[in-house]
Amino acid sequence: MRYVDINSPSTWTNFREDLCSQCTAKCCQMSCDVTLEDLVRLELVDSFEAEVEKPKNIAKRLKKEGYIEHFNIRNTIFTLQRMANRDCVFLDSQTRKCTVYDKRPSSCKTYPEQYSQRKNFCPYERKR
Repeated sequence: MRYVDINSPSTWTNFREDLCSQCTAKCCQMSCDVTLEDLVRLELVDSFEAEVEKPKNIAKRLKKEGYIEHFNIRNTIFTLQRMANRDCVFLDSQTRKCTVYDKRPSSCKTYPEQYSQRKNFCPYERKR
């Protein structure tokens, strides 16, 4: 088995759909940027709040609640919180499956086409 370093795209594998069934969710250890629309879909923000509240105030609340770690005010982009082991806050540590898969952010839905460091490659590593 080949070791994969998420910070070194040269160790990544050319993406195929069948990789996901045997994956250890290395991509879920990468920084994940989300939009306000994604936060509404995740049910962290309701649509009324998204319309009337300033994104900066929403970010402050979500940061306090432990859902985001950073907010880019210029682009209105939120970065999801990661745990101490770098896992996404929504990744189940036992099953290595996404707990919000049906509501996952757009960046996760379109991964790796647009959002990976190396287009159409992913940091795939087989389960041990």
